[in-house]
Amino acid sequence: MARAMITLSDLTMRFGGQLLYEGVNWQLNPGGHYGLVGANGSGKSTLIRLMAGELSADAGSVARPAALRLGTLGQDQFRFDDMRLLDVVLMGRPQLWAALEEQRRLLGENGDAISAEAGERLADLELTIAGLDGYGAEPQAAALLAGLGIEHARHDRPMRELSGGFRLRVLLAQVLFGQPDLLLLDEPTNHLDIASIQWLEGYLREFPGAFVVVSHDRHFLNAVCDTIADLDYSELRLYTGDYDAFERAKELAVTQKDAEIARTESRIEEMQQFIDRFRAKATKARQASARKKQVEKLELPEIRRSSRRTPGFEFGQIRPSGRTPLRVDGLSKRYGEQTVLRDISFELERGDRLAVVGPNGVGKSTLIKIISGIIEADEGTAELGYETQLGYFAQDVDAELRGAQSAFAWLGSATGESDHGTLRAVLGRMLFSGDDVHKRIGSLSGGESARLLLAALMLRRPNLLVLDEPTNHLDLEGRAALMRALRDYPGTLVFVSHDRHFVSGVGTRVLVLRPDGFEDVAGSYEQYLERRGDDFLSGGIAAPRQRRRAPSRSGARGYAAGKEQRRRHERLTRRVEQLEREIAEVEAQLAPIAARFADNDYYSRVTLDEIRADEDRQRELQTQLEAALRGWEKAAHELEALAGS
Repeated sequence: MARAMITLSDLTMRFGGQLLYEGVNWQLNPGGHYGLVGANGSGKSTLIRLMAGELSADAGSVARPAALRLGTLGQDQFRFDDMRLLDVVLMGRPQLWAALEEQRRLLGENGDAISAEAGERLADLELTIAGLDGYGAEPQAAALLAGLGIEHARHDRPMRELSGGFRLRVLLAQVLFGQPDLLLLDEPTNHLDIASIQWLEGYLREFPGAFVVVSHDRHFLNAVCDTIADLDYSELRLYTGDYDAFERAKELAVTQKDAEIARTESRIEEMQQFIDRFRAKATKARQASARKKQVEKLELPEIRRSSRRTPGFEFGQIRPSGRTPLRVDGLSKRYGEQTVLRDISFELERGDRLAVVGPNGVGKSTLIKIISGIIEADEGTAELGYETQLGYFAQDVDAELRGAQSAFAWLGSATGESDHGTLRAVLGRMLFSGDDVHKRIGSLSGGESARLLLAALMLRRPNLLVLDEPTNHLDLEGRAALMRALRDYPGTLVFVSHDRHFVSGVGTRVLVLRPDGFEDVAGSYEQYLERRGDDFLSGGIAAPRQRRRAPSRSGARGYAAGKEQRRRHERLTRRVEQLEREIAEVEAQLAPIAARFADNDYYSRVTLDEIRADEDRQRELQTQLEAALRGWEKAAHELEALAGS
């Protein structure tokens, strides 16, 4: 039987005097792909830190084998400010990184003359680096960064040039590069776009080790997990299968438990009625006494309150908008030399639910802000239609909620609602109970802040909702409730989200933003994915509907498109074959250089200029190899996608 990687035994943990869980027992097995779920505040992140050895439990134990290679997602974004991105990722393998650093130091310290001792050490280091696949390490690190949405042009740039979200991507690449036995990932998708999440899904599905991932992304959990660990009722319970299977099993378990409690309560009530009726009658006194003993022996199943609570979202409108609530025409926006939106045009029809998707950096949030009047476009217009009333949800919830007011006072001033009963009722539906309504804005959690902003939209009742990442701070129950409410919303909706399940479940149209333009497609996001290659076919399924200005971007259909597809297939095939020849040639040229570096006598046999010439040639060839590998990967992927279309 495989040895457990981590074993939790009778674990109890409290936080701020509140019991998070007790009696937790969990054996993490090699190869297990675990999803750790639970409501906000249930202790998921705390449990990850307990397993990583960063916290100590109040009771119980955490057993980790001494040789276990553990990978955790770092949060210190500023530790590597002056390091290039590739080096930050390479640090994920400490032994390899130490060898590379020592090699650089020895070569730098010895100047023009390398001593026999230094030469012998350098030869040893070459063997170590080669044995750790060090000369293929940079292409591997580059592939991880590219998969997480960081383009190759930035890989040699310092970490300080990246935003916080992209720094966390580099730290994620670092932990993946380390190839640990066990990965502990707390919300790894939080700062990823949909394309990067899909890449991470594929990576984790093929990951040979074990992992525990905390996520509120249902689609992601379904894609990568084979076991769900559920934190609820102050305990941990394991369910085999993906998140959908867990949800069905959990619902059945809760139903059975409620039924068991109801049966026991009913039995107690019946016997108590018998006791009360006959205890005074001599002929029935003995039976009444027996029933009383039976009641005393009956035990109700322990009733613990679930940590899961569902907010009651409901969005209405004061009055309907006109038929076309929004027109966007020729919209462009630049920041300095960078163009983030280029000639975007579309119209919304009343009742549309438009999902805006695309890779990070293409201007999704910028478009939302222009539509909402927060910033201005450089070119083009975004005009609201007749009777359109817009309600905006900002991605940065903290920036929207400033000041020393309480949640209750802020909601009243933000909406103009003065009736205390109405304010308390809406806040109650947003899970603010009792004195929670008087919490200061600065002390609210991310989830509470998001629900407060959504409460304001519920009271304002606009007929056009414009939402920028509304699910970011919501747990799975909150996301599901918001999805249901937006489906029932009678108005028009424009939204950005990186939660694929949410995007697929809400959107009825998809606006795909790209660096060179856009595509406006009717149908859900899943339908868009299914049909994304159909415009290359000569017949069959109709191409996705294009809106205004789209014909210039989509091109002709029919026979010409089929002919172009065949030509493209031939070009890509030739490109793949050419790159495979280039890769083989470069690897053949690298082999003798690596062999020379591994020779113990090499450093004492040649001059420093010859060593540097070999190093320069090796770097040049490695750069060529990386470029050829990137080109081959891109061409092969395009060829595969074309063949499947």
